[in-house]
Amino acid sequence: MFAEFLYVCRDKGLKISMTEWITFMDALDKGLAHSSLEGFYNLGRMILVKTESDFDKFDIAFMEYFKNIKMGEELPADIMKFLDKGDMDTSNLNKDVYSFDTTRDMEETKRMFRERITEQKEEHNGGNYWIGTSGGSAFGHNGRNPGGLRVSGKTGMRSAFQVMGERKYADFRHDKTLDIRQFQVAFRKLRQFSTKLEVPRTELDLDKTIDSTCNNGGYLKLEFDKPRKNSVKLLLLFDCGGTMLPFSELCNDLFQAVHKANHFKDVKTYYFHNCIYSKVYKDAECEMGDWVDLDYIFKHTDKDYKVIIVGDAQMAPEELFDLNGNYRGPNDGRSGYEWNKLFRSKYKKAIWLNPRFHGSLNQLGWMESERTLAEIYDMFPLTVDGLKDGIKKLMAPR
Repeated sequence: MFAEFLYVCRDKGLKISMTEWITFMDALDKGLAHSSLEGFYNLGRMILVKTESDFDKFDIAFMEYFKNIKMGEELPADIMKFLDKGDMDTSNLNKDVYSFDTTRDMEETKRMFRERITEQKEEHNGGNYWIGTSGGSAFGHNGRNPGGLRVSGKTGMRSAFQVMGERKYADFRHDKTLDIRQFQVAFRKLRQFSTKLEVPRTELDLDKTIDSTCNNGGYLKLEFDKPRKNSVKLLLLFDCGGTMLPFSELCNDLFQAVHKANHFKDVKTYYFHNCIYSKVYKDAECEMGDWVDLDYIFKHTDKDYKVIIVGDAQMAPEELFDLNGNYRGPNDGRSGYEWNKLFRSKYKKAIWLNPRFHGSLNQLGWMESERTLAEIYDMFPLTVDGLKDGIKKLMAPR
């Protein structure tokens, strides 16, 4: 039973073992879902989902499998029409009619809902009994009943029993592309503290203070040390324009996160279009002439810089290999491939974050440029897990 649901879950990325599936089937057989779709959902998520990052995958699988199942009774068309017509002005409503019954359980609410469907003949707003809007009734939307069943509309006080299809757990996914908050959290791990600074000893060393105080017969003796500072120096390069246009906002979030994280010893940012050649640009416009020689960067950023390159690695073959001299970019006699090899030899700690990352490059003959660059750099997807793994690579001893 429900074998197809198992395959739908696996198709959405859920890793469900046969032991877990058999446990779920046994639980259903014992009636633990209480013969309700909501019970099936809660029981399935509890048994089949191992981490909150997979909640969204389970929601997608559940909605796809049960998309043709009717959730309870259908409302008459005339009631649905006024429920969907938009929000109403509630400023003049009598707030005394609002009921706040928090003791009513789900089954009682559903029973009352079925009764209202058979009784109701017209539109109701601001009351506490009928299916309506902006009141204290347990049925409708934009109301104030914390024990209600939302019907159409947008959620009011976020306390209804059922809010279907909202994908509330999308932000928990580890394969989700990043936003600025997630970037900031990830970059906190890009720290390498050092006390080798020519500064006064102004930071209290608690461990040494305790030892010195004990050795001083219990009389307080404060010990200070040089403040530790993050010694990480960061070089950022962004691919701009062309196929990277859909990811411009994402790249801007990463840029903002780095520059708001003021704990780095130094941050330098440059731009390129499709491929790194003999010159990189000073800003994202990538205008001809507004660039910096790569040799200049080599001289002014030592090998201790950690490098993050952001790009989709998609380009024509001649842009990377300069086939037959067809590409006339700022290459100064070297192909894009040669410049990237030279760049990689200069910086041992360099990763490439790819928003279009393809895991099975050996099966994609047309992705020759991505495959080639992935052989030069350690390439990761621009996702939560991808950035986490990339930073781990940057901070590894070797």
